[in-house]
Amino acid sequence: MRRETAYKLAGRNHDHPVAGAGLRKEREIRFTKLPPGQAERALQSLRMLKGLRVERGEGDRSLSIFYNVLDYSQEMVEDALRDAGFHLDNSLYMKLVRALVYFCEETQRHNLESPERLIKKSNEVYIQVYDQHPHGDHDDTPPEFREYK
Repeated sequence: MRRETAYKLAGRNHDHPVAGAGLRKEREIRFTKLPPGQAERALQSLRMLKGLRVERGEGDRSLSIFYNVLDYSQEMVEDALRDAGFHLDNSLYMKLVRALVYFCEETQRHNLESPERLIKKSNEVYIQVYDQHPHGDHDDTPPEFREYK
């Protein structure tokens, strides 16, 4: 097996131009119409968090947040806003987007925190396990009896 094929099967990707690429995230948070002025109050509140950059969004009811996925996640930020009494947009579209973003960020964090798999001698592990268990390929008959003519 070629090394490139083994790396692909192991999930390794060495084509990143920068180590840790894809860790910086930009997300949008939308608020409901009522009560008015939520986005401005949330902007002031979120600016106090270190490592989280917040800007006004395209509309008057949205914010853009920028963060490192190892420090924050959109779920953490939105849960903190809900706990502080803010009302987020709960349209079907936003629920679907949230679910997808939560899943992707959780998976990325899990993969970054788990140790990298070693594949240099992984086949030897399987060979040793295979030899320890009885299976149909072992024949205890002496060779002279197997080749009887």
